[in-house]
Amino acid sequence: MKRTLMAALSVTAMTAALAACGTGDDGSGSSGGGGSSDSLTVWLMDGSAPDSWVTELNQAFEAEHGVTVDVQIQQWGGIQDRLTTALSEDGTVDVMEIGNTQTVGYANTGGLADLSELRDEPWNSNMLASAEIDDTLYAVPWYGANRVVVYDKRIWAEAGAEVPTTRDEWITALETIRDNTDAEPIYLPGQSYYVLGGFIADEGGSFAVEDGDEWKGSLNTPEGEAGMEFYAELQSFSDSPTDNDEASPQQSTDIVPNGNVASWIGLGWEANGAITAIEEAGGEADFGYFPVPGKTADQLGNVFLGGSNLAVNERAGNPELAREWLALATSQEWAQKFVDANGGGVVPNRTDVTANPEAGSFAEAMVASADVGFLPPLTTGWANVEAVPNPIKELMTASLNGEDYASAAQAADSEITTRINRE
Repeated sequence: MKRTLMAALSVTAMTAALAACGTGDDGSGSSGGGGSSDSLTVWLMDGSAPDSWVTELNQAFEAEHGVTVDVQIQQWGGIQDRLTTALSEDGTVDVMEIGNTQTVGYANTGGLADLSELRDEPWNSNMLASAEIDDTLYAVPWYGANRVVVYDKRIWAEAGAEVPTTRDEWITALETIRDNTDAEPIYLPGQSYYVLGGFIADEGGSFAVEDGDEWKGSLNTPEGEAGMEFYAELQSFSDSPTDNDEASPQQSTDIVPNGNVASWIGLGWEANGAITAIEEAGGEADFGYFPVPGKTADQLGNVFLGGSNLAVNERAGNPELAREWLALATSQEWAQKFVDANGGGVVPNRTDVTANPEAGSFAEAMVASADVGFLPPLTTGWANVEAVPNPIKELMTASLNGEDYASAAQAADSEITTRINRE
């Protein structure tokens, strides 16, 4: 039976490339031997969980239940195909980590077990939305992450620029850097569409809206145009082309370490990657961080909230043990230990868990804006929208190149509507 999505949330990658390992495979993504009465197979993604947390959790679970937990670390590349295969076979894997935007698709195919008995835990409401369809819980939140502004303290000090608390102050700071240094005030590719999505959300808009039982594109709106106008104002301070995104070339390792870049918008793992690249080249990185500013000082800008859920395979070899492991891993005690093991550098999955990141850190800036979530449609058809050629990216480039926004947005909306409603 086709299920209708009742709520939405977005995802991306983890805040930092934290080392993760377990007692399973070498990361190649091979299937394990789920289904034995004395073992449990868990798939976690590379970089998601600190080794110390995984080890301590499994030792506690194994001692209580007298079983062996086989944690197999998976790579993000090709994971959707591996998950699809695993969920179609009996006993391959019991518990798995799934990216938030992937969850609805696997739930709609009947691959995920009903976890509604965990519905009333104090989950982060933004994260919970990605795991629930038609009031049925098919996964539980595990962690979240989002983008912040990364800036070079030396360049900002040289220019006399101040850290902004509003959009207007942000523009003033970039003008100050432009007028007083030879640095690029901000590196912003022309097609960073999730950054654009946050600006549209600041205006009260979104990429698409529900239209009866379907969805339709909603970029050709005053909210969409206002969001694009602010993006264009920021992008005018950048030397980046208008037809590339943050991954082509990779801004954190290919652009920032090799240029005179005063600021950029990125994730925690990107900030860490930039620091490593700069230091490997013999330089010294001195980054500061601040949340994406909003229109007023009392409201931060909307950001694309990323992260992962944990789910139980409908065809798990040990469904009851799988539920027990998942419930323990996401309990208040172990969720707090998870946040602490990450140095406060993840958005907590529960409201009874606190993150206390180091002052001045990326994590501090990230957690500050965790409640201001930009929520693109979480529906199976959203993957079709993001496929190449992405109509939102094409709209951005056209608009930045001076084409009429309304005409370009109308074409993008038509394509979004077609794609998002396609199974």
